[in-house]
Amino acid sequence: MTSWTDGAFFNAALDWLGQGLWNLAWWQVLLYTLGTTHITIVAVTLFLHRAQAHRSLELHAIPAHFFRFWLWIGTGMVTREWVAIHRKHHAKCETPDDPHSPQTRGLRTVLWRGAELYRAESQQPETLKKFGHGTPDDWIERRIYARFSGQGVVLMLLLDLLLFGAAGAAVWAVQMAWIPFWAAGVVNGLGHFWGYRNFEASDASTNLSPWGLLIGGEELHNNHHTYPTSAKFSVQPFEFDVGWLYITLMQKIGWAQVRKVAPRLQLGAVKPVADEDTLEALIAHRYEVMARYARDLRRACQAEVAALPARHTDPSCLQAARRWLHRDADKVPAAAQAQLAQVRAACPALDQMVAMREELRQLWLSTTRSREQLTADLQAWCRRAEDSGIAALREFSGRLRAAYV
Repeated sequence: MTSWTDGAFFNAALDWLGQGLWNLAWWQVLLYTLGTTHITIVAVTLFLHRAQAHRSLELHAIPAHFFRFWLWIGTGMVTREWVAIHRKHHAKCETPDDPHSPQTRGLRTVLWRGAELYRAESQQPETLKKFGHGTPDDWIERRIYARFSGQGVVLMLLLDLLLFGAAGAAVWAVQMAWIPFWAAGVVNGLGHFWGYRNFEASDASTNLSPWGLLIGGEELHNNHHTYPTSAKFSVQPFEFDVGWLYITLMQKIGWAQVRKVAPRLQLGAVKPVADEDTLEALIAHRYEVMARYARDLRRACQAEVAALPARHTDPSCLQAARRWLHRDADKVPAAAQAQLAQVRAACPALDQMVAMREELRQLWLSTTRSREQLTADLQAWCRRAEDSGIAALREFSGRLRAAYV
């Protein structure tokens, strides 16, 4: 029989403290850690983001309550606070009032101090009052999740220590750092600074990767900012939204109901002239249309710049043209404006493409002209594009005349 005096009980206690209830190999502990952090990402993207903040998805009570509990122990975030901050981000995007824009606060700040920015904004009563409506307000939310938000993560720590002993502290540290780094830092930081764009949205949002498992589909940030009420973030055949995969599976068992997905521009037969339906398609899909124009302009810029004699233009101007010429004028840094003007003066074709891009953009910005007048303006734009002698403009006009809603 084990006694208190022979030390066996004490040694057993030390063994338990070192190994916990699960005596797993290091790679098994790693898989557990990655598995739990993935559940956290799924809870954020499906429950907080798509279902609560944007109402693009309706979740059954079973997954909704599970996600609320998991977020309580896995992040300590309060639903109303997260939703309010995210809605304010969309409403004030890339302005000084945006809670976490790298365009105004700097990439380094958002990337490494994103969690601090979140906590600071969560202390603003006006933000919660204006943007936090419609979130859960039942007994368990008021009395436990919101009131004792910090105790949830303590519960997770105790669970990790119980399962893995001292190694549980490292598991818990990774779990706690996952959302602050990937969501608050990478998505909110790099997702507005670096990457590719399917749509010329009015903000600086980008897609970080066409294939992402670590961030649950949130890496397709430009797609989301263009159509924030879409439950599906992927739009291109090569893109993969793992969150949408889970939504599809949950739909099959009645645990999810999709309210809205992003529309896509349709192309049919090329019409002889642009008509009111073409105008409607242009306005409805303006971000996609202008992204295609931007890609055409970027390719034309590469060709024109390559053909320029080196003595005619400063190399720094050529570099600025490659980076900024396809963007809206209000998105171009002031320091690059003079450089772009020099390149446009040296390349008449590029100058005309940039000028006509702005003219096309004015078709949906105008609030004083009638539908008939705007259709006539679009027809005139297409004629000038096709008579310009610029292949990129001629081809773009043909695609535009084939567009329909």
